[in-house]
Amino acid sequence: MGNSYAGQLKSTRFEEALHSSIETSLRSNTVVPRPVFSQFYLDQQTLNLEDIKPKIEELNKELSLHYLERGNQELLNKQDTNGVDQEEEDEDEDMSETNSPPIPYTEKPAPEGSCTVDGFCQAGRDLRLVSVSMEQIEVPAGFELVGAKSPNIPEHILVCAVDKRFLPDDNGKNALLGFSGNCVGCGEKGFRYFTEFSNHINLKLATQPKKQKHLKYYLVKNSQGALSKGPLIIWKECKTRQSAGLSFVKPSSSRSPTMSQENGGSNGCSSSFIHTADSPSSRTQTSSSVSLYGSLDMSRDRSLAKPPAVSSQLVTKNQATAPAAARANGSANGLSKSGKAGMSISSQPPQLAAHSTSHSPGYSAADPAMSAGPPKKRHRGWYPGSPVPIPATAVPVPAVRPVARSSEPLLSAPAPQPMVSGVLQPQAIPAAETVIVPENLLNDSGVRPVILIGYGTLPYFYGNVGDIVVSPLLVNCYKNPQLNGKTLEKLGMASSQLLSVESMILLTLQYLVRLGSDQIPLREEFEQIVLKAMQGLPLQERSSLLPGAGLPSCYSVSQAQLPWLARLTASVSKDSVHVLVTHNSLGEGISETLRSLSEIPPQQRLPDYVVVICTSKMRGNEFCVLVLGQYQSRALAESMLTTNEFLKEISYELITGKVSILASHFKTTWLGDNLDKQLEWFQQRRGDKVVVPFRGGVHDCVQSQEAAAMMPMQDTGSGNEVFQIYAPQLNVARKLLSQVCSIADSGIQSLDLGRFCKVDFMILVPPSEVLFHQTAQRVRQSGVLVDLGLEEAAAIHQKAEKYVVRLDNDVHSKFEAFVRKVKQNPYTLFVLIHDNSHVDLTSLISGSVSHGELQGLADRVINCREALESMNLLVLQVSSFPFTLQTQQSRISVYNEVHWPLRESIEESGAEEQVYFGLNDYSRSLRWGVASPVLRCDEAFEKMVNTLLERYPRLHSMVIRSYLLIQQYTEAMMALTSMTSLRDHTTPETLGILDDLISMPGKDKSGRGHMLIIRVPSLQLAMLARERLEEVRDKLGLQYRFEIILGSPSSELCLAKHFITRIKAWRCSESEDWVPRTYEDLEGLPCIVILTGKDPLGETFPRSLKYCDLRLIDSSYLTRTALEQEIGLACSYTSRQTIQEPLGAMDLPVRQQEKANSSENDSEELHIDLERPQSNGSAVTGTSVGSITENGVSSSSAVDSSQKTSSLTFQNMASSSAEKGASPPGVKQGCDSQGSQPASSSVSVPQPSSCGASTSPSSSSHNSRRPSQSTQESWSPQAAQPRTVILSRAAYNLLGSESTGQLHSSSLLPHADVTWSSPLRPLFYRGLSTEEQSLYYRQWTSARQHHADCSNQVGQEAIGFHPRRLLLTGPPQVGKTGAYLQFLRIVFRMLIRLLEVDVYDEEEVDEDVTESSELTQSSNDQWPDIEVISNMPFDLRPHDPKSRHTSPVYTEKPTKSLQGYNKQIKREVSAKRETVSIMLTKYATHNTFHHCEQCHHYTEASPATQLSDTTLHAFTFSSSMLGGEVQLHFIIPRSKENYFVFSQQGRQLESMRLPLVSDKNADVLKSPIFTPTTGRHEHGLLNIFHATEGAGHLHVLVVKEYEMPLYRKYWPNHILLVLPGIFNNTGVGAARFMIKELSYHNLELERNRLEELGVRRQEVWPFILIMDDSSVLWNAHNVQEQTSQSADASPSFKNISLKTVLQHMEATPKITQYAMCGVRKWSRRLAAKRPGAPFSRCHIHDFILLNIDLTQNVQYDLNRYFCEEVDFNLRANSSGLLICRFNNFSLMKKHIPCGGHKDFVIKPKILVSDNLTSISPSQYVCAPDSEHMLLAVPAQFLLEKFLQHSSYKLFPKAIFNEKSPVLAIDCYLNVSSEVSICYMSSRPHSVNLNHEGLVFSGLLLYLCDSFVVADLLKKFKFLKGATLCVICQDRSSLRQTIVRLELEDEWQFRLRDEFQTANSSDDRPLYFLTGRHT
Repeated sequence: MGNSYAGQLKSTRFEEALHSSIETSLRSNTVVPRPVFSQFYLDQQTLNLEDIKPKIEELNKELSLHYLERGNQELLNKQDTNGVDQEEEDEDEDMSETNSPPIPYTEKPAPEGSCTVDGFCQAGRDLRLVSVSMEQIEVPAGFELVGAKSPNIPEHILVCAVDKRFLPDDNGKNALLGFSGNCVGCGEKGFRYFTEFSNHINLKLATQPKKQKHLKYYLVKNSQGALSKGPLIIWKECKTRQSAGLSFVKPSSSRSPTMSQENGGSNGCSSSFIHTADSPSSRTQTSSSVSLYGSLDMSRDRSLAKPPAVSSQLVTKNQATAPAAARANGSANGLSKSGKAGMSISSQPPQLAAHSTSHSPGYSAADPAMSAGPPKKRHRGWYPGSPVPIPATAVPVPAVRPVARSSEPLLSAPAPQPMVSGVLQPQAIPAAETVIVPENLLNDSGVRPVILIGYGTLPYFYGNVGDIVVSPLLVNCYKNPQLNGKTLEKLGMASSQLLSVESMILLTLQYLVRLGSDQIPLREEFEQIVLKAMQGLPLQERSSLLPGAGLPSCYSVSQAQLPWLARLTASVSKDSVHVLVTHNSLGEGISETLRSLSEIPPQQRLPDYVVVICTSKMRGNEFCVLVLGQYQSRALAESMLTTNEFLKEISYELITGKVSILASHFKTTWLGDNLDKQLEWFQQRRGDKVVVPFRGGVHDCVQSQEAAAMMPMQDTGSGNEVFQIYAPQLNVARKLLSQVCSIADSGIQSLDLGRFCKVDFMILVPPSEVLFHQTAQRVRQSGVLVDLGLEEAAAIHQKAEKYVVRLDNDVHSKFEAFVRKVKQNPYTLFVLIHDNSHVDLTSLISGSVSHGELQGLADRVINCREALESMNLLVLQVSSFPFTLQTQQSRISVYNEVHWPLRESIEESGAEEQVYFGLNDYSRSLRWGVASPVLRCDEAFEKMVNTLLERYPRLHSMVIRSYLLIQQYTEAMMALTSMTSLRDHTTPETLGILDDLISMPGKDKSGRGHMLIIRVPSLQLAMLARERLEEVRDKLGLQYRFEIILGSPSSELCLAKHFITRIKAWRCSESEDWVPRTYEDLEGLPCIVILTGKDPLGETFPRSLKYCDLRLIDSSYLTRTALEQEIGLACSYTSRQTIQEPLGAMDLPVRQQEKANSSENDSEELHIDLERPQSNGSAVTGTSVGSITENGVSSSSAVDSSQKTSSLTFQNMASSSAEKGASPPGVKQGCDSQGSQPASSSVSVPQPSSCGASTSPSSSSHNSRRPSQSTQESWSPQAAQPRTVILSRAAYNLLGSESTGQLHSSSLLPHADVTWSSPLRPLFYRGLSTEEQSLYYRQWTSARQHHADCSNQVGQEAIGFHPRRLLLTGPPQVGKTGAYLQFLRIVFRMLIRLLEVDVYDEEEVDEDVTESSELTQSSNDQWPDIEVISNMPFDLRPHDPKSRHTSPVYTEKPTKSLQGYNKQIKREVSAKRETVSIMLTKYATHNTFHHCEQCHHYTEASPATQLSDTTLHAFTFSSSMLGGEVQLHFIIPRSKENYFVFSQQGRQLESMRLPLVSDKNADVLKSPIFTPTTGRHEHGLLNIFHATEGAGHLHVLVVKEYEMPLYRKYWPNHILLVLPGIFNNTGVGAARFMIKELSYHNLELERNRLEELGVRRQEVWPFILIMDDSSVLWNAHNVQEQTSQSADASPSFKNISLKTVLQHMEATPKITQYAMCGVRKWSRRLAAKRPGAPFSRCHIHDFILLNIDLTQNVQYDLNRYFCEEVDFNLRANSSGLLICRFNNFSLMKKHIPCGGHKDFVIKPKILVSDNLTSISPSQYVCAPDSEHMLLAVPAQFLLEKFLQHSSYKLFPKAIFNEKSPVLAIDCYLNVSSEVSICYMSSRPHSVNLNHEGLVFSGLLLYLCDSFVVADLLKKFKFLKGATLCVICQDRSSLRQTIVRLELEDEWQFRLRDEFQTANSSDDRPLYFLTGRHT
């Protein structure tokens, strides 16, 4: 019971059958086996009584002769062979066997939980030689280590221990039958059957396991002691024959030309074109089929493309991975959602020889029969339970029902149920349902028919199934009844509109009839036709239909009518469509068609399509289509393969030598001359001479040494590359930034920009060496690494490459390092840029590293947990063809897509010198009607191809096209140099291209020329082309004229040395060891680039690229991405004039005008004026010089608040930072100098490129060349032309289809990795914008199983979008790289803006007035001296910059001329306040957007805390000013309760704790800090943690009642003091008044409380600090140590903390004698000033340390909205109180454009219409009781606003009259900057200005109290005509005041001079009376 007959007697048929029967009966527990005799005698078909074992040599000879006769070189004869170690022993072994049928083998399912990974045993131990070679393996005595081969991993050898007795000796004899082996992985011993052992080591075989087939090598130890592959195991004396190598192919080492069948499986492809036996098989002959169809790509949902149910019956020994239906169907490979599935029946093994006689037809591998255990015997057997003898080699093509459930596979094995315990049940099939495929169908007819599945059941196919293909191309179009209501609803259709089967059949026929001879049916085109047919039903008919009633009779076709109508439809097709009607089954018609096809005479023309219609009464109408047209059938079959599959197929054809017949065809020219002989002859005649490299024609020859030494003239104008960012790139970068800001502003908290202070990045690119270097070069040139502070400028050259990572095997280690960096740097924002992200989006789970392909790597990186979860990582996917990222399962939100702004056409591109010429422009160019179009189809070439395709039906069309193309270029080269007779035999296109290429260097003095790209996707064909063209070029002596380069993604560019020298000479500045690494480096080099690889990967080509030869891109490229990315190679920026000529005269000036008027920037918030002057950034602050100025990106002044929205979100930040980034580094030429132009206007704007590297300095002003087209200046065509593209007919039809009315490429399936979600969907219009296309694809496409996004779905619903993932899309070569590098720069700029702040930079008013006190102060004094300050006069004039626009206070000191000064002010009023941008320091205050580890506990509530953790406390006190009790509310977080005193009972709030004057604690601020704030809950700088250096402090926010919830939400850890509701509309005066009142009341309470504890009342700390919510930084000035009062002591300042300032002021000696202390306002001028007096007695603002004890009787005016501080300062001073300003400290105030004490919107109380007209200040007041428009604004606000604007009416004599001011008693009001106010206090003992000799021009009495009396007023003198204004609360008090003050004695009043504010009586207007002095 062994596995081999080697060395034994020949077996007989009878013995074998008996043996097999016994074994089956022993093993089977279900099926009763047939008696051996009946099997033996009844299987007539398989009977072969001769038991002959022909000698191998004879058989070889016979087969070789046979194949040569047939003109097919599939088997290579023995003498041609030369070999390697992978042999065809299997073949020999099978030839030696008897002719019993093979046992279909079904693997026993692996035990549950066991490992099933290839290369590992079921115990999960690694058996691969590479893994265990160094391990110590215990080998029992008598055992040998041998290597087994698994078909699934042909590149690996599995290590096994086998008993020597069962292995052959040196002569291949004497191996015992049977097997004994051990597993070296897990150590399990005693496997007695090789079947059992193969299961254990997971060989996963489709044929019965045999040791001869799978045990290949002895394993031996090498010199290092490692286990390695030793000699072959020689079974049966087989001499190792060697496969033939192809003489002209040089495949890479991984694909040896001598691959045996065993590897053929892996290199072949599941294609329709791999066939084995081309010979008619005789029943007695044993066939050694050479070819295999190789491994099916099981990772794809392509069960239809696989041979259904073929494996068990037909698996040949050669198959490495048989397309086993057990696997195909058992692994859920049903038809994917309308997937690109094809049923490539030709992948079946062709007719097997007699030894593979078939078994029961129903016996497919999906049948659950043989799993009771696979037969563990080698004997050929019969199959249990075969009911009928049937023809040999049956392939059951499973039934297709008209409508299957969409979830089920359309085509499955006959028993679609899952593998139940793996038992196979035989099934009988009626004879009528089978079709025998005739022998030699392909050879006889030259056609491999393609059967398009329609409605109904397809038959089973037997016989020569390799010669037919079954395609599900249109099957989904017929599944309309399955459409759900939702889809129909989206289409606006009812189910009643769905077409009947008969209508669909007729529609299909009409479609086929109208197809041209060079067109193939396209699914998308037919779907559009079906949709139009359904929608075309007239509306009135449609409305009359009842739901579900079906079509009315006038629109339906009866069964009887159908055949007649079908024939009628086909009759107009000129015999290209035939209709065949049958009545029993489709099989009848198919069978008849195939039979007539094999018998048809050669000269008779076949129809292109035969439509078989079965009108069965039982089953209704069914149909299918047989495609018989030679072009159509081949194109359809080839289009079913994925790119990977057809490349494997080509590789297979080259390796097996199938192409040699084609190669020999091209050995001779059309003239019959032998080309090679001609070349040899020409080479000999030429001798050692070569064609001159340049400056000469092709007939000018020189010695080769001289040619090598020739150097071109150096270019003078050629400078180095300069990186530029162009306007569109800047726009797109801003859009990206805007989107990032939107993410940060959204409520989902997925991105917190406020916490980042740095930006880092990594760019992932597809595995292309050139693209890698190109991207690294862009990174280097852009300077982004220096700008982001990542690298030093000196190191950038070496370091740039570490930021760019190829998606190859090294990506894992590099990405892990990146992820570690992301985790370790939480305050750095990392951006992971996935460039060309549409390439390889295979999911990690389905991706396999097979055939050298790296799949699933991108998925592993960008969808890994770390990338998804890291909160500081943004993922930016960049793609020109983003369709595969825009499916129903997309991970990117549609709102996170940023689309490149594209013009509709060239005409609309404005006035730019260079315009982008892209895919749409190529399509449009066909309408130009010029002599040499830029998009061409080479008709002559296509005719030649068609002739060859007919002659060689078995070869893939790309192989034929490639050979023809190589021949064309060869003949063209010869025609141009040596054999002019060949000119007529090359196509004009080829000849023209090569003529241009070869002659151009001869005309150019420096030898520059053009580049030609020939696109050859297959690496082997590309190598072949390069080798052949190089050989021809060198023989013709052109090797110094032009270079031939193989452009392979996996390899660097390789050039001859003399060409590198020439490029260096052109570039002038390159170092000795420089070599070109990118295609752009080849600018000007005359060369042919043979571009290979599955896809173009986004490499940029130089401007010298002139031709793209895409003649190999044909019907295999039927997805939008595949086709368009090939054309994308030619897209570029071109000169406007070159395309204007063909476009004809256009009305450009008008268009330019329109374009100039419309801004390119569509985001208002990001609008930027680049012409703004730049500020010098952080040079401002001494210690905060952290700005980007060193990095070359200067900061600029802040954005006008009017341009910003009211809330300063990140969007607004983006706007200002985009401006900063808008001028990239000044060192880069063209960025600053041209900065304003490119970004703001469209006049001569240079356009971007994908690199940005561009022009030379000399021409930058006019040169708008795009970086993607070169970097050199001196040599260039006068204008950049669009590249010329030569296409195949198929591609040309799809791209130029506008004229022909065909489907356009944009309507194709967008990508091979996605599928349409519904066969009916709205039409896709070419004109859709990219945004609309995205929405379309997101609705109507779905990711396939193997797509990386497929996992982003549960059930029918997508899981959701990743919040930090963006997609940038733009056409190929438009400049996306430059845009995303600029984006990085402006993101960083914005983060720095978040770390920067705009502070007011305004000089003080009149600060140069000398102070008499200066002489008494030393500038080194730390604290003021109370005596000095007391003797110092108070400076009445406010110096605060805000007072520039208010009334000056009259003072005796001289000032600047008020008139001139104020006129100047008048002009400035409208201008915005000056600001400057400075870096925040560690002492800054912050708003809510700041987050850091140190202060998060200070601002943020901990997750455990709730709002309930704060307590609300009422606090009541009486106020004489308010005339009663006031109740305030405190909201106190529990953590802050220690600052308050509560009662023992009831926890009532009693007081706020105050420290003692004598307390000294460096970590505590003594003064409570009050901040009044309104409208700034987000933007107010209320986080003072860093400013106080974390010291203990009491900080109270004073807020209005209605704003309390907002402040409570944003500042949960702050104490809030809530003002009563009556203050909701009051101004800042009320808040300051309440703070002071509360604080004084609290001081008294604390004094009482502490007095009881024995503390003196005067010891209680009486100060509070009132601070604005915009105070951001504090500085100390003149801090340097000065040893002497040297005059040249330079001024300096530094940032200090609020704590330092406050503690310094609190430590002032005799502090309690000062009423108020403050600091100055910072400005740049102040920072540069010489040290002045350290202290002043003057006005203080914004930051006030207030002694509430001394100021008890001085109140803030609670009614005031403006100038309340000046008013209070004047009151305090007149009371004799000391006010001291510390001049060595300054406060910086932040410009916050929202909130604060802003103006009310002045609007009418009753709105008449929605249109608000502006209300002038004169309308703020009115006569009492008049019919005037009343306003909904507080009276006090109206009054103050009126006074500001109406001084010329009220006080005409005071205008610009400084010597006669207006007298104001007890108040200061702003009556405009033209009028001076003289303040006088009415209080007794008050300090007032000496007014002797002063004559006043007016009198202002505002709400005067009882201290103002008539006698006081009589002391003052007034000008004649001076005016008076008396303001009172109501009319009665106004009259009383007039009387009480006896005003009528000196002032004249008129009735019409009484006014009120324009309020209704409910709003309590203020009244005032004006009068004139008599």
